[in-house]
Amino acid sequence: MSLKIEKLEGNMAKLTIECTAEEFEAAVQQSYLKNRNRISIPGFRKGKAPRVMIEKMYGVGVFYEDAVNDLIPKAYQEALESEEGKELTVVSQPDIDVVQIEKGQPFIFTADVALKPEVTLGQYKDFEDIVKKDVEITDEDVQAELDRVRNQNSRTINVDDRPLEMGDTAVIDYEGFQDGVAFDGGKAENQDLVLGSHTFVDTFEEQLVGKSIGEECEVNVTFPEEYQAPELAGKPAVFKVKINGIKVKELPELNDEFAEEVSDFDTLDEYKEDLKKKLAEQKQTTVNAEYQTEVLKKAVENAEMIIPDAMTDYEAEQMVNEYSQRMQMQGLSIDTYLQITGQTLAQLKEQMKDQALSRIKNSLVLEAIAEAEQVEVSEEDIDAEIKKMAESYGLEEEQVRTFMTETEMDSLKNDLKRQKALELISA
Repeated sequence: MSLKIEKLEGNMAKLTIECTAEEFEAAVQQSYLKNRNRISIPGFRKGKAPRVMIEKMYGVGVFYEDAVNDLIPKAYQEALESEEGKELTVVSQPDIDVVQIEKGQPFIFTADVALKPEVTLGQYKDFEDIVKKDVEITDEDVQAELDRVRNQNSRTINVDDRPLEMGDTAVIDYEGFQDGVAFDGGKAENQDLVLGSHTFVDTFEEQLVGKSIGEECEVNVTFPEEYQAPELAGKPAVFKVKINGIKVKELPELNDEFAEEVSDFDTLDEYKEDLKKKLAEQKQTTVNAEYQTEVLKKAVENAEMIIPDAMTDYEAEQMVNEYSQRMQMQGLSIDTYLQITGQTLAQLKEQMKDQALSRIKNSLVLEAIAEAEQVEVSEEDIDAEIKKMAESYGLEEEQVRTFMTETEMDSLKNDLKRQKALELISA
C-alpha cells in the first residue's frame, strides 16, 4: 500500500491510495472463498466450482465489488496510520472514488477528506463589554419555591358543597357536535379537566365555572383555524357536558411541621434560609454559564478559521446519532420520531447543521486557547471526572476505567482541557 497526499483549498485533502496487484488479488480470492457456496455452475456441485469457471460465466469482475468493500476500509485505515498519514488530522468521513480496478494491476482509489482547520485567535478574554450579572434572591423567589414544594406535597380531595371555580378539577362526561352531528374524537367519560389549564379549546373551561355536580349543560366553542383536525378547523361546535364530580387541590399548611416533613430542618425559618442558599447557588450556576457562553461567543467571533463543509456534515451526522440514542433511551425509535414529526433523516440532519457548525467553532477555539495558555490536565482532574461519572452511573471508579477505551480516555482529557480553557477566559 502506498499513499499520496494532495492538499486542497478549504482545509480539504485528496488521498490517493494504491494497493499492490498482489493485495488486490488476495482480496478477490477471499471474496471468491466467501461467496462460492452461493453460486451454481452447471456440472459442478454448489460451492465446488473453480473461480476461473465462475469468472468465465459471470465476468472477471464478479467478485470485485465485495473485494473492494473489504479492501478499501483496511487500506484507508492503514494509510492514516502510515508515517505520512499520521501527519493528517482527518475530521470527516472519506468520500471514496475508485480510480483503477483491473485484473493483474494495482487497485487505486482516492479519498477526499476534511482536515482539522488551523485557528488564528483574536482577543479571547478580558472583555470589558461583557458583564456578569449579580445574583440576588428575593423573598418572592423563596415563596415561589415554597409554593412549588407545597404543590408537590398536596393532596386532592372531593368537594360537593359548592359549584365549580377556576383552579378546580372538573370530572366530566362530554360529547361534541357540529351542525347537530357528533364528530370523531369528541366524546369522553369521567374526564378530569383542570379549569384554567387551557387544555380544551376556546372558552370551554370558563363556561363550566358555576356549574354543580349532576348538572348538565351545553358549551359553545369555535375551533382554532390551525386545529389538528382539518374538518373542525375554524368551525363552531357544541359540547353536551355533565358534571360528575369536583376535585380540589389541598395544600399543606406552611409551618414548622411542614418544614420537618419536607426537609432536614425543624423550623420553617431554617428551611427558608436553606432554600434561599440553594436558590442562590442555582442562580449563580446559571449566571456563570450565561457569562461563559457570551465570552466564548465573542472569542469565536474574533477568531479566524475555515471550516470545510464535510466537517460540518460529519458533525451534524454525529449529532443525529446522539439524538437517536437519546430517543431510544426514552423508548422511542428515531423512525417513529420521524414519522410523528413528518420529517426525513436528511431534513433532521440539515436542521442540525447550524448547531453543528457552532459546536465545531467553539471546540476549535477552546483547543487553540488551551494551547496558547499551555493548559494542562492533571491525573487529579481525570480522577475527579471519573469519580463523577461513576457516581452518575452507579458504578465503581475502576469499573468506569475498565470500560473506557484509549480513544474515549483521550476524548475525556480533551473535554477537560477545553473546559479548563473556558473557565480560564471567563474567570
